[in-house]
Amino acid sequence: MDISSNPRTVEDIFKDFTCRRNGVVRALTYDVDEFYSLCDPEKENLCLYGHPNESWEVSLPAEEVPPELPEPALGINFARDGMNKRDWLSLVAVHTDSWLLSVAYYFGARLNRNDRKRLFSLINDQPTVFEVVTQRKAIKDKVGVDTGSKSRISTKSSSDGQAKSNPRLYDEGHMEDEDEHGETLCGSCAGNYSADEFWIGCDICERWYHGKCVKITPAKAENIKQYKCPPCSMKKGRQ
Repeated sequence: MDISSNPRTVEDIFKDFTCRRNGVVRALTYDVDEFYSLCDPEKENLCLYGHPNESWEVSLPAEEVPPELPEPALGINFARDGMNKRDWLSLVAVHTDSWLLSVAYYFGARLNRNDRKRLFSLINDQPTVFEVVTQRKAIKDKVGVDTGSKSRISTKSSSDGQAKSNPRLYDEGHMEDEDEHGETLCGSCAGNYSADEFWIGCDICERWYHGKCVKITPAKAENIKQYKCPPCSMKKGRQ
């Protein structure tokens, strides 16, 4: 790509980001079977590229050093057969999110402070590739506040040590905005989030579940330091 054609303005950079993102999302969703077959572990270091025309490509990294653009994660194909397919796709998605940001800020390095903040705001309003691939919307962390009533949102620590919130919603006084959780699906029944139901998040795979689907009550959850959903518990048992 000719350096003169690089996007210069916030709008141009965001459009480039969106088109590249659309390309990799297609690879990891609609074209996932083709993408999976192209990531042969017997081949050399392969990368997933998203292009400004919304196409995608699995290819070897650029030969020149340093490359014209930041490189995606190398060797995504090596782990393909050693992981659960869904977990592998999720891992590729996380690394792809990182790459998309690095490309956007490569183009945005010459922007002023306010334009960089505006670019980040535009990008942050989009679901991440990881959220799209795992079919869920990230639930924002909340600080638990015990008001002395039965209604509260409590937090517990995830495996990486960060606070992670479990929505425990008993009355209208502390109900979360339905729009914030509307795209969250139960990992068991695939049902949509509902503000009047108790949900619990797995600290291993980070999927969310209706308490009733995994037979966890709010009272029982209070005594769980690290929750493992049924699939993660079974996976560990087979190892």
